[in-house]
Amino acid sequence: MNNELFKGRDLLAMDDFSPEELVHVVGVAEAQKRMWATGVKKAPLVGRTVAIILQKPSLRTRVSFEVACLRLGASPIIMSGPDGAFSRGETIHDTAKVLERYVDAIVLRTYAHATVVELAAHASVPVINALTDDHHPCQGLADLLTIQERFGRFAGLRFAYVGDGNNMANTYLLAGALTGMHVSVASPQGFEPSADVVARATSIAERTGGRVTVVNDPAIAVAGANVVVTDTWASMGQEAEHDARVAAFEPYRVDEALFSKAEPDAIFLHCLPAHRGEEVTDGVIDHPRSLVFDEAENRLHAQKALLSLVLG
Repeated sequence: MNNELFKGRDLLAMDDFSPEELVHVVGVAEAQKRMWATGVKKAPLVGRTVAIILQKPSLRTRVSFEVACLRLGASPIIMSGPDGAFSRGETIHDTAKVLERYVDAIVLRTYAHATVVELAAHASVPVINALTDDHHPCQGLADLLTIQERFGRFAGLRFAYVGDGNNMANTYLLAGALTGMHVSVASPQGFEPSADVVARATSIAERTGGRVTVVNDPAIAVAGANVVVTDTWASMGQEAEHDARVAAFEPYRVDEALFSKAEPDAIFLHCLPAHRGEEVTDGVIDHPRSLVFDEAENRLHAQKALLSLVLG
């Protein structure tokens, strides 16, 4: 695929890319990761600048994007807390029109998905969603890279997500459908993923040979899975709901008994941070087939590939 097709593009949700484009990004990430490991260290973005706006706390997002920029030769500008891009109440429109005069791309980690959508509508430079309440495509890219490295394929793999129907559930539904996987999401009643995203993923899966299923029984979702994934029960901004959520989600803990229902070579993933003993037990997250730290590393490689493509 011609890399020029990506130049200037935004990534706000997984289905901003076609199935072929998504697989291409993962392939570029895999190739760049191998090249770096063998000492081939190209820096194609020398002279470029990337604004990284963090309205939510961050470990993996900040470090992975900052290091990705530095490895590519670009200069990252970190804006967070009282020094953030929106800290003085400036409109999204005005912020976009100022930043586009200074930087070559904007990375935004925020709350409402509408914020990153509006920013992209006004900015003439690429905008990358580094997490919103509805989508987390950069994590999705890292997870696809991790799956590709382990299995060498996507089509036909069984992918099980257990937990809250949150931004990660939405991301996995779209990513799985785009790559032809069979995605099962198990959430408690009332906590299922977005109906709109389920419909979008279902429509995509009909074209790619994938499959999308939403159930309330985690054992049904995990049975025969190649990939088992979970996430925190209370996302950022939902801390006040923690105790009530624990009661609803306790049957959805990924423990050794549930993980054993997957295929014998199944892998476990978690976007981190993990609340050990809540959504996952130590026995699963520390299991030999848990790839959570490979997955975390792959945030760097996936985002490096994405930046190199959209900035050409």
